[in-house]
Formats: sequence, structure tokens, C-alpha cells
Amino acid sequence: MLFYSIVIIVVAIDQLAKIWIRSSIEVGESVPFWNSVLHLTHYENSGMAHSLFQGYGRLFAVFAVLFIAGVLYYRKKGDIKGKPMDISMGFLVGGAAGNAIDRILFGKVTDFLEFTSGHGILNLADVAINIGVVLLLITAAISIILRKEIS
Repeated sequence: MLFYSIVIIVVAIDQLAKIWIRSSIEVGESVPFWNSVLHLTHYENSGMAHSLFQGYGRLFAVFAVLFIAGVLYYRKKGDIKGKPMDISMGFLVGGAAGNAIDRILFGKVTDFLEFTSGHGILNLADVAINIGVVLLLITAAISIILRKEIS
């Protein structure tokens, strides 16, 4: 239940934020936010990270759907189990689903989080994917450390 709750929350927050950005900020417009550390900049990305492979948005949706199907399959099979993995995979699947929805409906993803440190523009689905990756790496590292202590 934890896995599905995280997926639903991530997708809902991501999609609501994107709807708000699309309805209130013009494409290319930038609004300072949070002491100018972050700008809300409306960008439509038809590619992938760092705007690579522009125009292939719907193709990347296929990869996202395959990733989600794989996670669901391995969860059902019992290969992905435990609270840390449920949390990590929940963020990864929620982020993948949030961006896949945009890619399927619009052929592109709405990005809007631009940090003044200059690391590109992303959205909340991207943030969720990053959280999921970090949690997955932490879970894997702890698992490796515990196995070494046991043996």
C-alpha cells in the first residue's frame, strides 16, 4: 500500500503543479521565487534531460511505460520487497508516470523549476525520480554493508 500511495501522491502533486504552471506562466516567462534561489520558468521539453533528443517525447513515454510495467511485474513476482524499496520505487514510478502523462498527452514535458545555480530546468516528477534514485542507492549500500557484517 505504501508504494501505491507514494505513486499516487507524486503523480497528483506533479500534475497539479504542471497544470498551474501551464495556466499561469507563459512559455519562456520566468518568475523569481524563494529568495531568488529558484525561478519558476515555464519550459516545454519535447526531449529528455538537458533537452537532449528534442522531438522524441512520445518515444520516451514508451520507455517510461515499460519501466513502470517492469517495476510492477517484479513487485508482483516478489523480487522488489521491503519498505525502503517500496518508497524508492514509489518515487521512481510516480516520477516516470508524471512525465509519461505529459509526453502522451502533449508530446512534451512541462518543466518549471530553475535553480539559479544553473543546473537546468526540471519539474516535480524529475525531483521524485532523483529522490527515488538516491533512496535506491542508499538502500543498496546498506544492504551490501549488512551482508558483509553478517558473513
